Amino acid sequence: MSPISAPPRIFDSARRTARLVRSARRFGEADFLHMRAADNAVASLEVILRDFAEVVDLSAQPEPFAALLKASIAAGRVGPVQVVGDTASRAAPGAGPLAVADQSADLAVSLMSLHWANDLPGALSQIRRALKPDGLFLGTLLGAGTLKELRGVLTEAELERRDGAQARVSPFADGFDGAALLQRAGFALPVTDVDRVVVRYPDLFALVRDLRAMGETNVLSGTIRPLTRTIAARAAQLYAERHGEADGRIPATFEIVHLAGWAPHESQQKPLKRGSAKMRLADALGVAERTGEDPV
Repeated sequence: MSPISAPPRIFDSARRTARLVRSARRFGEADFLHMRAADNAVASLEVILRDFAEVVDLSAQPEPFAALLKASIAAGRVGPVQVVGDTASRAAPGAGPLAVADQSADLAVSLMSLHWANDLPGALSQIRRALKPDGLFLGTLLGAGTLKELRGVLTEAELERRDGAQARVSPFADGFDGAALLQRAGFALPVTDVDRVVVRYPDLFALVRDLRAMGETNVLSGTIRPLTRTIAARAAQLYAERHGEADGRIPATFEIVHLAGWAPHESQQKPLKRGSAKMRLADALGVAERTGEDPV
């Protein structure tokens, strides 16, 4: 039996931690994606009429969720919220043991952090194990459509000036795999939704300033070859040519994938077993049943 190989090391956790530390001072200037993710999580809690006494927040940037929850009608049913681990551990979901006891949390939240996980299924499995039976997980991560415009122009500009192009934008997960990922990690009743946001900037450099303030710049593993001023200027030119709007501004697409799942519990609804239906579909629809052998 062959040994199980470790997941590939796509992201450099030390580099990610450094980006977060450096961005802390300016995070409030560009926290709009995190606020949007937190708003969705809080809105979900407002319509789930139950108490969550033991709550853990695994987000690398926990401030938006705390602020919006405090002002929410759900505040009296949720908390207090425990922020788990230090910046380094929250910067690399799933990289080490989760500092939460198994089956101890009623609610676990991880907003805008899981797209940096080298082992996303493993990180989700850790969260599921930390939940009590029938405990809830709410998460968000950036999806595959994020920064598609920037990815394209950086690659094209670098190919023009160098023999090859280095990856500059993370390989974000496909949002349509969210429910499957949750099921693979052992969650019941998985739900996923994709929120596409287009933000308009004066130019590429204004976009990059926001990404730095968010702590969302390149943390791919390996040596990062710096972009020259010539390549950066060419990328900005291509961005304006390919995507520029009538007023001269450029769009930047962000794809936020919202995840929700429950730790399994016997009280939860389960799909009926195959063959257990008491009525034929044709009867329910009021139509004649047809098989593949029926004449057309």
